[in-house]
Amino acid sequence: MILTDVWGLYKADKQIQGYSPQTLKAYYVQFNLLVNSFGNISIQELSTNSLKVYLGKAAEKLKPSSLGHRIRFYKAGSKENGH
Repeated sequence: MILTDVWGLYKADKQIQGYSPQTLKAYYVQFNLLVNSFGNISIQELSTNSLKVYLGKAAEKLKPSSLGHRIRFYKAGSKENGH
């Protein structure tokens, strides 16, 4: 499954869990940043190490709170996938 297909399932799951529309909007921004960085790759191609490198580069430019938003988004996605 490619990344852009994953968003619809992820969003539906988070809506069922009661996430607010504002949180989902913020997560969508983070999702788009991810797709812009990696391209519309298969979810299987997105490794933990590649995410760490991506976040490490982002940490050089972002405030800690902004970096925290990205990390929470990725953690929320990885927990539901068992990673």
